[in-house]
Amino acid sequence: MKIHEYQAKQILARFGVPIPPGEVASTPEEAEEAARRLQKRVVVKAQVHVGGRGKAGGVKLARTPEEAGDAARRIIGMDIKGIAVRKVLVEEAADIAEEYYLGITLDRAVRRSVVMVSAVGGVDIEEVAAETPEKIARLHVDPAMGLADFQIRQVCYASGIRKTAVGPASKFLRALYEAYTATDASLFEINPLALTKDGQVIAADAKINIDDNALFRHPDFQEYQEESEEDPIEAEAHRRHIQYVRLGGTVGIIGNGAGLVMATLDEVKRAGGAPANFLDIGGGARAELVRNALEIVLMDREVKGVVFNVFGGITRCDEVAKGILEATAAMKICVPLVVRLTGTNEREGRALLTGTNLIPAETMQEAALHIVNLVG
Repeated sequence: MKIHEYQAKQILARFGVPIPPGEVASTPEEAEEAARRLQKRVVVKAQVHVGGRGKAGGVKLARTPEEAGDAARRIIGMDIKGIAVRKVLVEEAADIAEEYYLGITLDRAVRRSVVMVSAVGGVDIEEVAAETPEKIARLHVDPAMGLADFQIRQVCYASGIRKTAVGPASKFLRALYEAYTATDASLFEINPLALTKDGQVIAADAKINIDDNALFRHPDFQEYQEESEEDPIEAEAHRRHIQYVRLGGTVGIIGNGAGLVMATLDEVKRAGGAPANFLDIGGGARAELVRNALEIVLMDREVKGVVFNVFGGITRCDEVAKGILEATAAMKICVPLVVRLTGTNEREGRALLTGTNLIPAETMQEAALHIVNLVG
């Protein structure tokens, strides 16, 4: 779950992470009043779940409350990468001497969280990682031991930040790591981490992603979720309790079990296709769920064909076949469907599909080649 910058900073403040004073506003009048209460030069920032706000004109400096109101008037309602701005953060403008980068996320390759620190902040960290990776210091954290103070100092020194900033940056990182672990986050990103002219470090910007699977432990985070800013198909899948991720390709993919779906994505890609989505119907899927899954996939107008890859363990292949038949009977489907069923009741499942427009496949590789050839 993505949350807004102002919400991220509310969380950071609970753990003692230094943030600039600020208020969120939904109207130009509220922004002007917020700036008046701050009594300082402020920055007015669009609150949307995408990057590149500054380049799009969604971040403006204001010297007076009137200027803050004018800035909010220009920002609220503007479109940034397809998302309309509903709110702005009015925040005290920091007197910045240098900008750094600080991030914590999960490195799935080594199954550990990784801390990243760089003296190059305020720019796209992806570009830095691609062009000058040596400018990013990394530290993988042992989940059993946690993050030690000496490790914090080491990664800060290795990053190349100013030596006088290592002390306050280390204290900042300690609080940030505690917040990261306590909130079950998948990403904490501070860019830029601002070093002020008086030697303080503050989170000039903040991005936090929370692991959806841990939300049951954080009921207070539910209020942060805003479906209006999610992909509309993903939002509908969430309402139907379906595990779906939109990927932007043309081949719809439905399977049971995350590993099998991921393998199917790989095979479609290997065959020259572009996967449109990840969709896992899970174990023991009944006909109604399979029908819902197909409806979700076909909501994407870019989908030119769909492949089913089902291994019948707990899931019965005949139930999956019933779901596919129910869906195709109730919907107007104008794209080819390739179905691979193997495992529990596979003969019964294939028998149900005999004489239909569905295209059978014996193996995952065969199914991938079929659908890619049909989609073209």
